[in-house]
Amino acid sequence: MAPFNLFSRRRRLPTDRRPALDRDERVLDWARVGDGTETVVVTDRGLWLPDREGRLGWHEIHKAVWSGRELAVTPAEPVGERADYRVLADGEVRTYLLLDPGEVPHQVRARVTRSVAYTAHHRLPAGGVRVAARRVPGVDGLTWTVRYDPGTPSDDAAVVEETDQLVSVARTETTPDL
Repeated sequence: MAPFNLFSRRRRLPTDRRPALDRDERVLDWARVGDGTETVVVTDRGLWLPDREGRLGWHEIHKAVWSGRELAVTPAEPVGERADYRVLADGEVRTYLLLDPGEVPHQVRARVTRSVAYTAHHRLPAGGVRVAARRVPGVDGLTWTVRYDPGTPSDDAAVVEETDQLVSVARTETTPDL
């Protein structure tokens, strides 16, 4: 991370590269991608990517990896809805060569990490599942999700029952005593 300079100015995002932000959404940083015709924009609400419609919220990113030149983003894709949680799977990994990354990699890592309130991986008799709770802007409390390991029979009644129990225990463990 670059040292703080009281007299430095934040890089201004050119108007023609500004996405359709919400009224109170703030741009934190940005970087040109590839040949410089496209832009990745980091805001307080999420990540605006050049090949995606709309913003990808911090809670919608399963993984973001910075190689020193490229930012690889794995979005979460909803594949099911259960009583108290959503079932997610990894979406297609999107990779962007950032010409002058600035604080983009740092901001992405910090904000994705900050959105995670709880995460634990559990072995199941036929695979595994990651139970997670994320902070979602504008939503009270935590949003619960699960992501099954590849090959786990996620529709099997015993797997669903055990997953329900794991989410219930995690919710109880993370609920503050009043």
